[in-house]
Amino acid sequence: MSGHSKWSKIKRQKGAADAKRSKIFSRISKEITIATREGGNSDPELNPRLRLAIQNAKGVNMPKDVVERAISKADKDGEALQETTFEGYTTGGVAVFIECLTDNNNRSVAAVRAVFNKRGGSLGTNGSLSFLFDRKGVFTIQKSQIKDPDEFELEIIDAGVEDIEDGEDVLILTCPMEEFGRVLKKLEGLSIEVENAELRRIPNDTKKLDLESAQKALRVIDEFEDDDDVQNVFHNLEITEELMDSME
Repeated sequence: MSGHSKWSKIKRQKGAADAKRSKIFSRISKEITIATREGGNSDPELNPRLRLAIQNAKGVNMPKDVVERAISKADKDGEALQETTFEGYTTGGVAVFIECLTDNNNRSVAAVRAVFNKRGGSLGTNGSLSFLFDRKGVFTIQKSQIKDPDEFELEIIDAGVEDIEDGEDVLILTCPMEEFGRVLKKLEGLSIEVENAELRRIPNDTKKLDLESAQKALRVIDEFEDDDDVQNVFHNLEITEELMDSME
C-alpha cells in the first residue's frame, strides 16, 4: 500500500479547503438519491447502501431535511442520475480516475474532456488505468469510541481490515473491497459510529514530481473536483512533505 498514508492524510487535510460545504452536501445528496433508487427501499435499515450514505451525511452535519429531500427525489430524479467514470493522465503524467453521478452524460464528457485538453492531459478509455489503482474500503472513526485498543485491533483485523492508520483524533481503517460489508457490520456490532465510510481507489504506486509540477497537478485535480457532476477524483500523485507544507 505504498503512498497510502500520505494520500489519505492529504485527502483529509485538504477536504475542508477543497470542497465548499454546498458541494459536499450536493455529492452526498446524489449518493443518497441513487442509493434509495438502487436499493429499492427508502428505509435505511433495509437498504445498506442508503444506511451508509446517511451515516456519511451525519459525518458532515448535513441537516435532516436535506437528507429527507434527497431520499424523496429517488422516484423522480433518481431515474435520471447515472454513474459514469473517466480515466486519463494530466499534468506531469499523473493518473486520475474520475467518478461522476450525472443526469446528462454528454455534459459530463464535455466538461471532463475540456479540462484534460486545456491542461495538456489525455483522456483514456475506460479500464485503461485499472491496473494502477486497487479499490479499497476506507472507514474513519473517532478514537474516543475505542475502549480497549488492543482488543479492537484484533477484532477488526479478524473482520477483514488490513491497515490501521493512527491519526490525531481518528483511526482510518482500510480493507479489501470484498470485505467492505463485513467490516461495516462488525463496526455496527461493536456500537462504533462511523464518521465516514466509502470505497476509494488507492494507487498501488505513486508519481513523484518537483514542487512546481506537483502544485500544477493538484490545481488540475481541484478543477475536476469543482465540476458539479464529479463525485470523486482519485490520483497517484505522491504527496511529499514539501507539497503538504506549501498548501498550508
